[in-house]
Amino acid sequence: MAHEVRNYDDFINILLDAGFTMGGGNNEGIFAIVNRGWDQEPLPDSPIRWHTGDPETDPWEWINRVLDDRTDIIYGKLFFKKSGYITTEWMPYFLAARRGGMSFDETYEMGTISHFAKRIYEVVVSHSDIPVEEIKRLGGFMRDDKSGFDRAMVELQMKMFILPCGRRFKISNAGEQYGWSSTVFCTAEKRIGEDAFNHATDIDSVGAIDKISQQVLKLNPLAEEKKIKKFILG
Repeated sequence: MAHEVRNYDDFINILLDAGFTMGGGNNEGIFAIVNRGWDQEPLPDSPIRWHTGDPETDPWEWINRVLDDRTDIIYGKLFFKKSGYITTEWMPYFLAARRGGMSFDETYEMGTISHFAKRIYEVVVSHSDIPVEEIKRLGGFMRDDKSGFDRAMVELQMKMFILPCGRRFKISNAGEQYGWSSTVFCTAEKRIGEDAFNHATDIDSVGAIDKISQQVLKLNPLAEEKKIKKFILG
């Protein structure tokens, strides 16, 4: 799929057509709309530059714009434990492939969800939109739990149980925002909406995998079967 991204609108239009993309410029042998990551030198003729703060040409700022402004696109640690985007058109197929209609409790009882992930999920369910530092505090996570906490946060996003749904700043006594923003998480059901989940119940996992695979090959005919399967199933 040939594409040229020169600003945020280009990125959104291509994403809506493609349905999904890796983030961060790393395509993992699948597909990425932005092919150069933050740790790579930008192409000399491209206006795209990471960490400039420009909302039109900085892909890092696009994350915030999607979280703040879009209801038809989700972002999170969705592929290969790395960042990515999926449009709501394709969310039912990823839900069918990864969750297979099972609830969190059913998945946990099968032993495929960690205890740390269970603690995090219960906090998010109980408090709706909640920033990361509050999840840690209310979940009773200590400094020594950092690596396990981080893994569990990725685990829950990969399994489509929680997702970033916005950001929040600290507020000074004068009522002004300050410091870095903190990512706010909510359940996937809240972020995606009931329609996508209802649609997912009508899709069997084999059919979902096949449909996503076909789209991957449309975007990247050279994608390998093993990589495609890992991309879809997480």
